[in-house]
Amino acid sequence: MSVMHDQFASNVVPFRLSVLPRHKEYLGKWLDAGMPMGICDADICQEMFSETQHSDQVMIWVRETSAPAYTIHPEGTKWIVVDAIRGHELTRQASFEDALHFVRPVLPRHSKIAAA
Repeated sequence: MSVMHDQFASNVVPFRLSVLPRHKEYLGKWLDAGMPMGICDADICQEMFSETQHSDQVMIWVRETSAPAYTIHPEGTKWIVVDAIRGHELTRQASFEDALHFVRPVLPRHSKIAAA
């Protein structure tokens, strides 16, 4: 029976999105472009779910409040934008760039990016 079980074992390896160097570079450009539109600052930190699980989280401050106004974090294959003040999910986007564009559309969107 175990031979049959091994034959049908999945080779799918689950992956977890995270903030990559190219995301950090884009975040910097987005932050610079967003300053005139009320974006004040952004920071990347790790949100701990347990001792072994963590996820990258981007916090975004706007000039209207001293607390982070938005957070963006990966979940599965999507980037989740959350209203950090009210704790409500606002949208799920296919790419990090689209998530930032949802918060403030300050950079032109080019053709779709192959890798999220």
